[in-house]
Amino acid sequence: MLGTEFRTGSPLWIDLGSPDTDAAVAFYGAVFGWRFSSGGPEAGGYGYFQKEGRTVAGLGQLTEEGAVSAWMTYFRTDDVQATARDVVSAGGTVRAEPMTMGEVSMAQFTDPQGAQFAVLQSERGLEAASEDNTLVWVELHVGDPEAAIGFYRRLFGWRTEEMRAPGMAYQVLSIEDGDQREGSFGGVAALQAGQEDARWVPYFAVADADAVVAAVQDSGGTVLMPAANVPDVGRIAWLADPAQAVFAVLKPDPRQAA
Repeated sequence: MLGTEFRTGSPLWIDLGSPDTDAAVAFYGAVFGWRFSSGGPEAGGYGYFQKEGRTVAGLGQLTEEGAVSAWMTYFRTDDVQATARDVVSAGGTVRAEPMTMGEVSMAQFTDPQGAQFAVLQSERGLEAASEDNTLVWVELHVGDPEAAIGFYRRLFGWRTEEMRAPGMAYQVLSIEDGDQREGSFGGVAALQAGQEDARWVPYFAVADADAVVAAVQDSGGTVLMPAANVPDVGRIAWLADPAQAVFAVLKPDPRQAA
């Protein structure tokens, strides 16, 4: 599962682009108990969701014309410029050109199948992960999983391992270095019936998936997939906030957390 010691290819940041940041603060506060800390006027309204004073995600106002609310996953890179060149040469596109802010460099991309993602060249990232109400997993849903794996492997050197999953072929993703199981952070699956757009979906660990589903409904969100048990994984639900940003929650199987 995810940690906070980031290596090349690790997910190290997520943020939410929202048309109404005040509403987003209220929603995620009700669902996960997060508090919001503003980055101040110089940050253009960007700020940080926090759990017990530790940053667990970012939040910013949507600025791109026609953009829809969504969660963005950022992966660690050692060279933003080189990654941007690799994205283009592998058939992806650059959405936001590489830029540097102090000691941090970043860029945003779209992969060949339309899933958006970003990279950060930074030693720092999320301050909490893989505990209740924090990021625990990221999952890519695309039309052609094998082609997607080839694309991202070229960028980050990711390794894969097939896992049995009900009704689908599922590939577990791991960073290039170290023990493969310990370095796992996400997965790739084919688009299911009713899914039209390729996307990265963040999973947040929770103590009670059913209680979170109820909190989402009470707070104006939508249940896309009711809570269900997945053998050897845990209890999962797919959800959307009031602005239709998609995310998932997972109460991990205790054996997976051991």
